[in-house]
Amino acid sequence: MDAMSEPLHQLAHFIARHPRVLVLTGAGMSTASGIPDYRDKDGVRRGKPPVQGPDFVKHDAVRRRYWARSMAGYPTLSRAAPNAGHHALAALETQGRIGQLLTQNVDGLHQRAGSASVLELHGSIHHVVCLDCQASFTRSFVQQQLHDANPTFGTVAARALPDGDAELEPDTLADFHIPWCVHCGGMLKPDVVFFGDGVPAARTAQALAAMEAADALLVIGSSLMVYSGFRFCRLAAAAGKPIAVVNMGKTRADDLLALKVEQSAEVILPALLTV
Repeated sequence: MDAMSEPLHQLAHFIARHPRVLVLTGAGMSTASGIPDYRDKDGVRRGKPPVQGPDFVKHDAVRRRYWARSMAGYPTLSRAAPNAGHHALAALETQGRIGQLLTQNVDGLHQRAGSASVLELHGSIHHVVCLDCQASFTRSFVQQQLHDANPTFGTVAARALPDGDAELEPDTLADFHIPWCVHCGGMLKPDVVFFGDGVPAARTAQALAAMEAADALLVIGSSLMVYSGFRFCRLAAAAGKPIAVVNMGKTRADDLLALKVEQSAEVILPALLTV
């Protein structure tokens, strides 16, 4: 019997016993697609502190840093393709073996893999909104704006970071031009939930309704260190609904779990299709 056989059958049994299982995915779902994770196996955040939503709105320097890093990092994210784990979840949905899918990811890879019932808790990096007139733009449109306004910036060396971010040298930012709304000249912001921002109320209500309707919770690729994800574990536990986790390393909910499988999503999820 190989090392995956027992946890695979335990996970398959968990899903079979809970036909309305709610699936919650995090950054570990997309690492096999070449998108870096925020945290190490112990749940400790890597790198510099993230952009805070209130700071983005208040400070031109913060917006300049964000858009410069995003201009450098977005191409890596936009080229990322769904991995075997994404495709397996789409297949499990088609087979009727899982219910609603909530994701903390902003990369859109679940939808590209064919999952139909996806709620993006933290929004989508592929969309940008104007905070003044509420116009909406594709991120690719804004990327072209950025290139037009900063024609020499494409030659700057950068290291890819999570969610289309990139690490840049500070002296590359001084002359960087940030994008503005082509309709009203207002402030543009990626349509994502920054740290320090709240998940929109309507989206939260949808997610809570999905948790209420579910008979179990399956977390994949998340350390659950961010409360917007961990809250679903607390709700499930309070309602007596069992929780399973597929994740490499510790999670914030380890003491609440009925089952923990320390396997990568892109390996164990496709194997479920054969069980």
